[in-house]
Amino acid sequence: MKVVIIGASGYSGAELASLIVKHPQLTLTGCYVSEQSLDKGKLLSDLYPEHLGLLDTPLLPLSEIAFDEIETSADFVCLCTDHKVSVELAPRFLAMGKKVFDLSGGYRLSSNDDYQTYYGFEHQHTDLLAQAAYGLAEWNGETIKAAQLVAVAGCYPTAALNALKPLQQAGLLADQPVIINAVSGVTGAGRKASVGTHFCEVSLAPYGLFNHRHSPEIELHLGHEVLFTPHLGNFPRGILETIYVQLKTDVTPEQVTDAYQVLADEPLIRLLGSKIPSIKGVAKQPYVDIAWQQQGEQLIVMAAIDNLLKGAAGQALQCINLVMGLPHSTGLKG
Repeated sequence: MKVVIIGASGYSGAELASLIVKHPQLTLTGCYVSEQSLDKGKLLSDLYPEHLGLLDTPLLPLSEIAFDEIETSADFVCLCTDHKVSVELAPRFLAMGKKVFDLSGGYRLSSNDDYQTYYGFEHQHTDLLAQAAYGLAEWNGETIKAAQLVAVAGCYPTAALNALKPLQQAGLLADQPVIINAVSGVTGAGRKASVGTHFCEVSLAPYGLFNHRHSPEIELHLGHEVLFTPHLGNFPRGILETIYVQLKTDVTPEQVTDAYQVLADEPLIRLLGSKIPSIKGVAKQPYVDIAWQQQGEQLIVMAAIDNLLKGAAGQALQCINLVMGLPHSTGLKG
């Protein structure tokens, strides 16, 4: 199948491009940036020299001519663009009959009110919100397979939902908010220059208190209230979440362990039991590492992912694999 990437110059776009060119059943047929981008005309390997010889691919402007070329040359379109840009572009590619995999948050939520509150813009294509499949691969495979539009899950929600959905599904969560304390590397803020995300300026600090856009995404797809606080850390990539759960009365450690067995056969989930996960353990890896420790009715769950792989490009490829009827891990490990 032939794939094009829109927004290929960003961290997630470049990561996805590198995965696609190494995939046994995919062909990368085009990498595009906006017509105003300073990166247009450059090779992707000029921006990411670690991919020299692999991604000596020109970054083409997304012009009207480009849309015509994509209509005739692509099966799948991956949007690694700003949320609002994805909202505008997805309907055009869907009208061409393309399957669209959107790595932004443009189609992850359920209502225009949520987009106005958490994203700061009015959603112009709310009819597509109900049609978009939520791209949390381990939990939504059948819907992803059938969808024309896949809203690839966010990075923080990928870790949180895989860590919490087994407990919620087993009915073990008490009726009070789950507290999620999460920290991400600076690549999660994107490639665009900003003093606030400049590596030399970053210290470990929380942001988006009470109103981060991943809060409603987690709550929507978990079906349980959360108090989510993200932090930006002074390291390049990876997410570590420490999650504080109040269990129902008399829930045993055996019940918790049994609940997590729903993920035991998933090839990109690693259940560590009580062994504490780390950023180092998942950096440049496609996995979710999940661990937990219990004391009475209190449970601490820990989850670690690479934000650019399992949190973005790797999960997008996992969704593409599902659509193609391939194993989840094709092109991602081994």
